[in-house]
Amino acid sequence: MPLTPTQVAIIKQTVPVLQDHGVEITTCFYSNMLSEVPSLKNVFNHANQLSGAQAKALASSLYAYASYIDDLGVLSPAVERICQKHVSLYVQPEQYDTVGNCLLGAMKEVLGKALTPDIHTAWAVAYRQLADLMIGREAQLYEERDQWTNWRDFVITRKVQESEEITSFYLEPQTRNGEMKCPLPSYHPGQFISIRTDVPQLKHLQPRQYSLSDAPRPNHYRVSVKRERGLDPLHPEAPEHPGFISNVLHDHRKVGDVIQVSHPAGDFFVDVTQQKDKKQPLVLISAGVGLTPLLSILQSLVESGSTRPISWIHATRSSAVQAFASVVRDITRRCENVHAVVFNKSPFDGKDIRGVDYDRVGRMSLEKLDKERDLFLDRNDAEYYVCGPENFMADMQEKLVDYRVGPERIKLEVFGTGAMPKV
Repeated sequence: MPLTPTQVAIIKQTVPVLQDHGVEITTCFYSNMLSEVPSLKNVFNHANQLSGAQAKALASSLYAYASYIDDLGVLSPAVERICQKHVSLYVQPEQYDTVGNCLLGAMKEVLGKALTPDIHTAWAVAYRQLADLMIGREAQLYEERDQWTNWRDFVITRKVQESEEITSFYLEPQTRNGEMKCPLPSYHPGQFISIRTDVPQLKHLQPRQYSLSDAPRPNHYRVSVKRERGLDPLHPEAPEHPGFISNVLHDHRKVGDVIQVSHPAGDFFVDVTQQKDKKQPLVLISAGVGLTPLLSILQSLVESGSTRPISWIHATRSSAVQAFASVVRDITRRCENVHAVVFNKSPFDGKDIRGVDYDRVGRMSLEKLDKERDLFLDRNDAEYYVCGPENFMADMQEKLVDYRVGPERIKLEVFGTGAMPKV
């Protein structure tokens, strides 16, 4: 049942209420839902619950949805991103009913009599409208997955330390009688998989999304995981603990161990099959472990024989924590169409050589780059892919827009809570 014009007006009128009480509503929602349906703890990121990030993200999404209820096309990219994440977690249609009931219940609990019957009905219809849209899109995505519609067991066949913080995990499907079905489903470079494993201190499963860090291979997937030392320092009220899954993987998962893996997903990618005659420049901008999806893109293009001009721009705190430096250097030596610029915040005296191990000292600044050779700002068809911490991506996007790069040419990989954009 679609929203009536009167109900659309009611939803729009609740925007100030969501601005003032949104986080309180969503915090109540998560607390009630996870108490009533403990099995959903296997779906939601526990660290984001502790920090409050998940509640803030949902509040932001509700606010955006209400603000654009009469122009939902604005939210299409965000909805697609959320659907891609949902299918990587195998969210099911019936779970939308649970979420809807708990969300309306939280609105009633927080707002009391201010949630009139008309407002309650309008939000019930609005939620159903969005749920049906997402269920339909997710059904399409599941249909494309060749019957891989649930978690599958994969074996860790290799662990390779790439830097002091980052370790690569090579994953092959567990099969009966030692027989492996090959090839594995391929993916677009830049996409991710979800990994799910048990966390002893939580006594339940936890999933995380990790970018695939290699070009597609027929017999294994590779993810490169940074050890997270704790929660976001911007949330000092959160209990201190190491990043759950990254530390479990680094410290407790060994070669031969089994973890659960999802089908590749994500809307941040380059379609290599359409690159043969593509000549427009590509700029890959990353910080820290944000290089992983961009490395997959770079290696895939190089192996496909693409002649696109490619600029690799990377920021690292030091060479000790920088992963895949030798891989990128080798590519730039072999491929005339690829060049790299590395910002190193703290190069080691006597060890790191400028022009070999790094090119600029300090934090990344696009102003320090050659506008044509590094950023291709003289070309109105260049594409920009950016991945790193949220503040880093926001800064890069803002600067590129200042340089008159159209937003349609800037792609960001947004992990974490996957909230809809702020209004």
